[in-house]
Amino acid sequence: MLHALIAATGEPLEYGKAAGRAIALGFGAGGGAAGAGAGIGAVFNASIQSKTRQPELRAEVERDQWLGFALTEATFFYGLVGGFIAFFL
Repeated sequence: MLHALIAATGEPLEYGKAAGRAIALGFGAGGGAAGAGAGIGAVFNASIQSKTRQPELRAEVERDQWLGFALTEATFFYGLVGGFIAFFL
């Protein structure tokens, strides 16, 4: 808290840039996490439904389930990387 007050007494433009960078990082990580959470929920929802409807295809469904999980989780990292790029540039 004290660091923010000390920084506010300095150059306002520099403090605004730092705040904008922090907001960009938050939006990148937060947006990526929200999208990944929704996507992972959809992947597992479809997996559970398909396993209950056709249990004989369980192995094929689980293979596709984990592939979908990994690809959806990668979107979080894309958002995080985008946030870091906006933060440091």
